[in-house]
Amino acid sequence: MTNSKAESTPFNRAHHRFTVLAAGCVFLLIVAGALVTSNDAGLSVPDWPTSFGSLSRIPPLVGGVRFEHVHRMIAEAIGLLTIAVALWTQKVDRRRWIRVLAWCALGTVIAQGILGGLTVLLYLPPAISTAHATLAQTFFCIMVGIAFFTSRSWVQSPEPVVRLDERPRLTMIAMLTVAVVWLQLIMGAAFRHSGIRLLPHLVGAAVVFCMVSWLGIATLKRHRKVPQLARPAGLLLFLLALQIKLGFSSYVTRVAWNHGISAPLGIMVLATVAHVACGALVLVTTVILAVQIHRHVAEPEFVPWLEPLSLSSQQTAAEVQGMTRKADA
Repeated sequence: MTNSKAESTPFNRAHHRFTVLAAGCVFLLIVAGALVTSNDAGLSVPDWPTSFGSLSRIPPLVGGVRFEHVHRMIAEAIGLLTIAVALWTQKVDRRRWIRVLAWCALGTVIAQGILGGLTVLLYLPPAISTAHATLAQTFFCIMVGIAFFTSRSWVQSPEPVVRLDERPRLTMIAMLTVAVVWLQLIMGAAFRHSGIRLLPHLVGAAVVFCMVSWLGIATLKRHRKVPQLARPAGLLLFLLALQIKLGFSSYVTRVAWNHGISAPLGIMVLATVAHVACGALVLVTTVILAVQIHRHVAEPEFVPWLEPLSLSSQQTAAEVQGMTRKADA
């Protein structure tokens, strides 16, 4: 993900805005999927890929059908958007890795559709339902990544922030945090689909709280004057606090208030859906922060790789190399 001359590409405003639109629609799809699960509407439409035997006719949107069928309609629209993103990216972007990422997005949305169909045909098996929810989060990260990598700030990069990182390395902390958050989202999906009990999810929440707090605070402490790092770090800490509150609200409304009630309470649905949506934002913000750390924070052992980042001057490179020699001494 370097910005070398060999892989440079001109900024395309229309293409970037379209990728932002597509990523925003994927977020709406995650919200729609959470509404299906929270309202116990997963089998309201009993067949797939048709809906009540038809591929085109819209059934009466009553009861759980309105959640499930609208979810399918949004998914179909996003499938078309992803095809457009993939094809448009091949045409206008010169970077091979971003073109590969666009094809990965298309493959992911196809797999997501197949998993969604299997959840209906196999009557909501916990493993497949969990995989379906997890892949949705992964797909969201890919689409946000494409939107981010096609932005003006990335394509027409400002001078890189060249700083020698301290130990422990922020890059390593960031990668571990991304993995922990992603695993926690898997456990959250498994809990919602009755695949696991609550305790593993609570333990995972404690680990996520520690890792995200560590990453966010360490980033702000070391690079608070660097907007490329300080902004996502601050946003990540805010989302973490909000996610903890939403998780507590979801637990209270689901376990304490919703016990023995035939239909889910509106407050439980709202809290659960907000918890899922915020979890997706925590994951994607962690990924973006990790990418920015990888790009803007130099580590001594990786100093030779700073050349592709187009340092502003030979003096800057010489200063970095001098700092490296002092550190080695």
